[in-house]
Amino acid sequence: MYKVFFITFGCKVNHYETECMKKSFSDAGFEPVHSQEGADAVVINSCTVTSSGDSRVLSALRKARKELPEAVIALTGCYPQAAPEEAAKLSEADIICGTKERKKIPQLVAECLRERKRLVSLSRYAPGEPFECLECPPFDDNTRAFLKIQDGCDRFCSYCIIPYARGRSRSKPLSVIRDEARQIASSGKKEIVLTGINLAFYGDGKGCDLADAVEACAAEEGIVRIRLGSLEPEVMSDDMLGRLAASGKVCPQFHLSLQSGCTRTLKAMNRRYTAEEYYELACRIRKIFPDCAFTTDVMVGFPGETDEDHRESADFIKKIGFSRVHIFRYSRRKGTPADRMKEQVPESVKSARAADMALAASQTEEKYMQSLVGKTVEVLFERENCTEFHTGHAADYTLIKIPRKNPEKSLRNQLRSVIIEESRQDHCIGRMTDDCDLNSKHTGG
Repeated sequence: MYKVFFITFGCKVNHYETECMKKSFSDAGFEPVHSQEGADAVVINSCTVTSSGDSRVLSALRKARKELPEAVIALTGCYPQAAPEEAAKLSEADIICGTKERKKIPQLVAECLRERKRLVSLSRYAPGEPFECLECPPFDDNTRAFLKIQDGCDRFCSYCIIPYARGRSRSKPLSVIRDEARQIASSGKKEIVLTGINLAFYGDGKGCDLADAVEACAAEEGIVRIRLGSLEPEVMSDDMLGRLAASGKVCPQFHLSLQSGCTRTLKAMNRRYTAEEYYELACRIRKIFPDCAFTTDVMVGFPGETDEDHRESADFIKKIGFSRVHIFRYSRRKGTPADRMKEQVPESVKSARAADMALAASQTEEKYMQSLVGKTVEVLFERENCTEFHTGHAADYTLIKIPRKNPEKSLRNQLRSVIIEESRQDHCIGRMTDDCDLNSKHTGG
């Protein structure tokens, strides 16, 4: 039996797709392994969101070739799809394929192992292509299961290469979502994380929307939490938000992609909303989901961004009061309109602005964490990685730790009430509302 090792870069969608590929390889008679030592094949699932991401992918490719000179190496994912001509020239890879027809990859690897010939399988997406449904195992190592329901993007933000790497927006059929949610519930998982490249556009043009997908998952009794991946703010209507709340299972944590808190910069990015509209949406969500948490992504150093624009964006971060902010510097992507813009910001200025934005974000994050002290929250506990604490996440995705009084006791995959007593930089400390069983010898979860 051939052994295959996987290296994954990038977002949750990529990690979901790697799990699907592992299942496909297993079904084809391969053995997915956790170490590349002795592997007959290596599959590198790439990301191309930033130029530094491309560099990491290429470094991993060269390293794998050097350490496993006889292995078959397959490079797949967003990088070869977005840059097919460049990828096809990479002699370190025996197989080059993109984000299409992933079901064929085990067949390509098997063919290459037999015949030792280089294979390049790259084709562009055509309008109207269906969603490729890949069978995915229930993520046995996690207490939550990821469920990809959408792929592609139609927005073409001026800085982004993803529409070229993923094609146009397309959605998984509701019937398939129901089947997968049923399988996840039967595996014992209590939480589903819905993911997609542009999740908020699920069902666009198909007569359904994200709320329909949530309701399909919520119908499974064993599922108690449904967490949403990154959302584009311009399509979150009051009707959709009301239906999400009515399900009773949607986690009150919303990752609303911002990119900039300056309307002038948003327009240059070809984002479809203003800072004022974003703020109004946040207020509407807070009315429907009281005490919810907002997380986001913010870019600094976009071409043409002035010091005043940056300050406006940093002030907006404080105005919203995010619980977590992912800050990144603008990275030029060949083939995008932003790459051709004249007013490129120097790297030194980007670094300074990133540090300044991080300071603003840390203030809002600290304020949010402190606001949780004294509250009682429901925590879904995960694997204990030390003898000192049980750890898990509240519905708002705050990391919660409680003292582990008995090292033999596990709370894995249990949903328990916790009173938060102390806030730290990246987590809170609490105690169980009913901890009478924590000293018992029984191992639960």
